[in-house]
Amino acid sequence: MNVDTCVIYNPAAGRGKAEAWLRDAGQTLGEEMELRPTEGAGHAIELARSACEAGFAKVIAAGGDGTVHEVANGVLKSGRLDVVFSTWPIGSANDYAFTLGMQAWWKRRHERLPTETMKVDVGRVSSPGRERFYVNALGAGFNGMVTLESRHIRWLTGMPLYAWAFLKAMVKHFATPKLTIAFDDTIVEGPTLALTINLAQREGGFPITPDADLTDGLFDYMHATKLRRWHLLRYLPAMARGRLPKNHPLLRLGRAQTIVVKSPTPLCVHTDGEFFCTPQDGVQELAIEVIPCRLRVEVYPAALYGGWKR
Repeated sequence: MNVDTCVIYNPAAGRGKAEAWLRDAGQTLGEEMELRPTEGAGHAIELARSACEAGFAKVIAAGGDGTVHEVANGVLKSGRLDVVFSTWPIGSANDYAFTLGMQAWWKRRHERLPTETMKVDVGRVSSPGRERFYVNALGAGFNGMVTLESRHIRWLTGMPLYAWAFLKAMVKHFATPKLTIAFDDTIVEGPTLALTINLAQREGGFPITPDADLTDGLFDYMHATKLRRWHLLRYLPAMARGRLPKNHPLLRLGRAQTIVVKSPTPLCVHTDGEFFCTPQDGVQELAIEVIPCRLRVEVYPAALYGGWKR
């Protein structure tokens, strides 16, 4: 094979300008690439797996977090450990690319800034009859309903999109069912509004876990218990700044390697902004575990972790 890089992209990204942007990027970087457009939901998984099986050394997800999620799953399902996975953020939400520093790199790609590779942790979530990998964020409960509302908003992108979806979900989907959650060996039982289980820093554009480490073998989680609507309004600015209170009695922040969730009612769960399950699926139990240093990714060191640390 003469071409080492495969770019998998959503042709609708950038309001139809995706392919032109990618060809320009390839010329700018002086890199030969094979472009493979997706044709629908789930197609990027198969494209990425077949690219790995064909021997490509690097597989790039060009799009938003949904494209990143599918391409990463395809790379992981291929079983190859040497493939470099990269992100070119041209979608409406680019949370994983932000943590990798690739969002900043993409904006300055014409400068041909040097990148590096590093091995990062991956999450695996399973329930009876289904299993999926994720690389950025998992959200259950209210978080999943925010994702559901975001699908109906076409005129916003990034944090404004999820902020508006957040407010809509607050009105329409506010519930605190009594969940049983095991954070490693610590079992917590009680009302739960939302649960975030992150590998990276952001969920829906909000830096909910700004101190997350991609290589520590642990999830960073935020467990919101019996909050009221006024709590959400009060702490929305703090969420946007990555400054949630660390000692709030109704907000639990911590780290864990394995997390098990049991619910009396069907769950709504997203992984990297894509639905793992909706209430119609009837899923009431989740098992989430970290797979340490499972994926080799491309990073821009100067902006790694959004330039917030290290």
